Amino acid sequence: MSYTEQGKKKSGLGKILLWVLIIGLLVGAFAAYKIIGPNTGNLSKGQYLYIRTGSTYEDVKKELEEGGYVGDMWSFNLLAEQADYPTKVKAGKYRINRGMSNYDMVRMLRNGRQEPVKLVINKLRTKDELVTFIGTRLEADSNALRSMLSDSSYLSEFGLNSNTAMCAFIPDTYEFFWNTNADKTFRKLYKYYQDFWTEDRKQKAKAQGLTEQQAIVVASIVDEETNKNDEKGNVASVYLNRNKKGMRLQADPTVKYAVGDFTIRRITGVHLQTNSPYNTYLYAGLPPGPICTPSKKSIDAVLNAPATDYIFFCAKEDFSGYHRFASNYEEHQKNARLYQQALNSRGIY
Repeated sequence: MSYTEQGKKKSGLGKILLWVLIIGLLVGAFAAYKIIGPNTGNLSKGQYLYIRTGSTYEDVKKELEEGGYVGDMWSFNLLAEQADYPTKVKAGKYRINRGMSNYDMVRMLRNGRQEPVKLVINKLRTKDELVTFIGTRLEADSNALRSMLSDSSYLSEFGLNSNTAMCAFIPDTYEFFWNTNADKTFRKLYKYYQDFWTEDRKQKAKAQGLTEQQAIVVASIVDEETNKNDEKGNVASVYLNRNKKGMRLQADPTVKYAVGDFTIRRITGVHLQTNSPYNTYLYAGLPPGPICTPSKKSIDAVLNAPATDYIFFCAKEDFSGYHRFASNYEEHQKNARLYQQALNSRGIY
């Protein structure tokens, strides 16, 4: 073979090797792009992917496809299998940011790096409200939670019963993982209840002649009576004074609770006849449980209630939300007439 022919052969071989190299680089670049390049879809279900407890990898793939979280399922699946994700599926709420790569998604899901849920508890009046509130924000089974809140055996572990169970829920902002079950949810919230009841608060409750739960019951009435933090102490003093004197509390909010209608604007004689232990017009003493989840300010208002001789209070006729307080019935009647006249003038019956 001549030198010319050998040169041509080497040149041809070189070109082939160059093309192989180029193709290899292109394939590598394509593979790298599929791994680290964006691979999110239309996110038709929003940015959050929910993986329920007990889900299989097939369940996850179905959710990824149906929710538009992944654009190219083939490349995602290839990387997921290489990372052994199918055997390491973890339940939770995951945030899928637009433009995320297969690598970022698989690593997040495999490591279980889920997005925390902020559970903001404000005023809740009934167990059903509470169950619905938690059930729509966490995976916690609503039926299980509802059952727990009525299970005397379960609640006795926490010194509670079916009436006082709502005492365990102190309004605040809590952080949970979405896949927290009903039992763990309750235990975490109860732990906060325990932390709230410092030794100082316990001593103040005792000084008022109340247990922790009784203080919350009184606070729940105060919370329903007024939104004005600067007068909650006086409102609390009225109910504490009545309770100490053995008087019926005659608190309108307890009647609304007994009737089951919180939209009532004016309590009538029909409402007052509702036969319920929560109707403090019919039954003496404190209701068997709270009528709402009172704010911490309301609880502290009860614990720090001033010593007054107030026995009555009535909403001010200017509808400011404030009240007039009285230590005798005659003075209270004057205040009540002013308010009733204001109600009549506005056509509120």
